[in-house]
Amino acid sequence: MSRVWVNGEPAEKHRVVGALDEVAILPPVSGGSDPAALSLADLRTARNDLQQREDAVSYVRRMVQGRLDIARAERARRAENRGGAIDVSGEITRVFAAESAGGSQRPPRDTEPSIDDPLVVQLEALCDRIGFGSVHGLDDAELTVCIDELSSFEAEVSRQRRELFATIDALSAELVRRYKTHDSAVDELLAD
Repeated sequence: MSRVWVNGEPAEKHRVVGALDEVAILPPVSGGSDPAALSLADLRTARNDLQQREDAVSYVRRMVQGRLDIARAERARRAENRGGAIDVSGEITRVFAAESAGGSQRPPRDTEPSIDDPLVVQLEALCDRIGFGSVHGLDDAELTVCIDELSSFEAEVSRQRRELFATIDALSAELVRRYKTHDSAVDELLAD
């Protein structure tokens, strides 16, 4: 059964939600278990597994955003009638500089998803299909399709990332709740 959380806390059935409240739907975890019903070990395992998945999703999201920025830069170059192909190395530097300036408040973790990760495979197949590998050789219509397809893929990956964050936050909130209410020994909560 799914649970509803408001502002990082479990919500009662009749909770009134305001415009500034953050609402998260926590899907069933570990075969339908409520986070509050999970053992401490299962709670940690579920959260760690989801964090690893979120790392891979975030990595792919950055990859597609970088490619999208490069395709948009090519469109801008054409609109300004600048000659020659875009300097991809310059665009990559700009993309990663912008990425490091914002984003999630979560601490970074080492992320190196497998090339066999389903999202990595899906992104590579998409890029092959839309001709991203030779973006400067696409005609204007093909470039528009390339940008539209990358935008749609980025939106889907971002949606998955938000759902993962909501579930991870709910699991973390349960860990915090246990600490605050002394439902678990401090040594158990701090172990990891």
